[in-house]
Amino acid sequence: MSTLDDLWSVVTSIPRGRVSSYGDVGRALDRPVSGVLVGKWMTQSPPSVPWWRVVGRNGDLLVAKRGPEFAAQQRDLLEQEGVTFVDGQVERKFFLVP
Repeated sequence: MSTLDDLWSVVTSIPRGRVSSYGDVGRALDRPVSGVLVGKWMTQSPPSVPWWRVVGRNGDLLVAKRGPEFAAQQRDLLEQEGVTFVDGQVERKFFLVP
């Protein structure tokens, strides 16, 4: 399995209504990588991968760095799954425990 296939598998395994951080996703790979690298790779995410379930370690929507429209879309998708926010960050109770 390629590293990207492994990444897509890990991200796809995040249940609906839950999130994981870039760093936690990177550590869950067969060949662990940094959260920064996960973030770069996530820009190539196929449409079938729930990219919106990956957030910053503090619950920040880091896709806002690419454009505010991405953060708005991510927040909307997460809210549709029942995820709530406090002060613009995903509430901790929605994080998967590694």
